[in-house]
Amino acid sequence: MFTGLIVDIGSVQSIVGCVFTIKTGLPAATIEPGASIACDGVCLTVTSITMDGHGSVFTVDVSNETRSKSTLGNWKAGERINLELALAAGDRLGGHVVTGHVDGIAAIIDVKPDGSSQRFLFDVPEHLARFIAPKGSVALDGTSLTVNEVMGTRFGVNLIPHTLTATTWGSKKPGDHINLEVDLFARYVARLLEFRP
Repeated sequence: MFTGLIVDIGSVQSIVGCVFTIKTGLPAATIEPGASIACDGVCLTVTSITMDGHGSVFTVDVSNETRSKSTLGNWKAGERINLELALAAGDRLGGHVVTGHVDGIAAIIDVKPDGSSQRFLFDVPEHLARFIAPKGSVALDGTSLTVNEVMGTRFGVNLIPHTLTATTWGSKKPGDHINLEVDLFARYVARLLEFRP
C-alpha cells in the first residue's frame, strides 16, 4: 500500500530479460529484499539491494503482464522514475490510498503554465474515464494528484512547483505516456453499482 507521495527520483541502470536494475538516493538500510516499492506507480518486489555511495542499487523482476499494462515495457537505461516505499504501520496517509496496481496508460495531451504551476491535460482509455471525477484522486506515475476537471475521456490536473521539482513531472511533455491508477474507492463503488437491484 502506498500514498502517492514520491520520496526519490531513481534511474534505470540496466534491463536484462525480466531483471530491472534501479539506482536510488535512498539508503540501502531503508530497502530490503522482498520489500514492495512503487516505481512510477507500479508496485514491484525488490529482489536484491546493494550500497552505492550515499544511495543504493536494487533489482526487481518485471513480468510480461506488467510490461504490457504499463509504461515499463518502453523503459530504457537512463530512464528517470518516481519512487515510493510501501507504507509502514503508523505512517501518515498524506496523499490517498494507492495500491500500485496500474489500471492503464494515460497520454499527456497538453501542458500549460498556470501561475507558478503547470496545468496538464490527459486522455485516458474510455473504460477508465468513468472512474475519474472532478476533485477526485488519481495516481499518475505514482504521484497522488487531484483532478480539476473532466471532459469525456480527458481530464486535467494542476502540478505545483514542489511536485514539478521533487518528481519527474518537471520534464514531462505532450505525447508522453503515463501510468494511471484510478481511485480505489471509485473502482469499488462502480463495481457495487453493477449489482444494484
